[in-house]
Amino acid sequence: MELAADRTFRERNTALYRLVHWPIWIWVFFIAPGPITFSLFASGPDRTTGLWLAAVLVGTGLAAMRGRLPGVEPAPYILRFNEDRPNPLYRRVCYTLAWSEVVSYALLNSAGLVDAIVNGEWRMRAIYDAGYLPIAGTMWALGAIGWLPRVGRSTRSEGQERRYFYGSVWAVCAAQPVLWLMWKALAETRPSDVIKLLVFWGILAVMGNLARRGLLPRTRPILPGEIVVAD
Repeated sequence: MELAADRTFRERNTALYRLVHWPIWIWVFFIAPGPITFSLFASGPDRTTGLWLAAVLVGTGLAAMRGRLPGVEPAPYILRFNEDRPNPLYRRVCYTLAWSEVVSYALLNSAGLVDAIVNGEWRMRAIYDAGYLPIAGTMWALGAIGWLPRVGRSTRSEGQERRYFYGSVWAVCAAQPVLWLMWKALAETRPSDVIKLLVFWGILAVMGNLARRGLLPRTRPILPGEIVVAD
């Protein structure tokens, strides 16, 4: 665990700190349309992805200039863990969108691999087209009612909920690129697909366990009570 009193208090976010957080949210909003993202990684960029990226750059840029993206605020919003403060709408929207992508891509890639193993046919595109919106929409609904970590109406549980969020992000961000590389490098055969699935699930499990033990950045539970800064 991590003691709140041991953390460095930061009254203002530096320009560099704010700048390096902006690309994170560019990526989160850019990959929000799952089928478009699938096309990007399957066959490369096209006019649609270029136009969407331009819209995301403009939208997130305007939000960043107003300090309406997590980590891009002029000053940290959360100063005391377990303090019952209202969770701003922009934080709830951003984290809801991030959760929807973490869950959707992990589930859809798993489903596509299982389907390929069982049926001997690669139908990932059809699975994305049919499954992305129902899964992501469910996460959006859960976020709207505040049933996701870091998305509630209050910041009271931030000391624990941040570790659930970052642990999930670390796991998926480690597993997804490896799966993509295997998809490009290995043949589309049942033995290869079994390997892809086992490696994908293995990375998720290992990273999840490291996060559970607090061994990954921002995954240690934080005891409340002193003035601290939540990233």
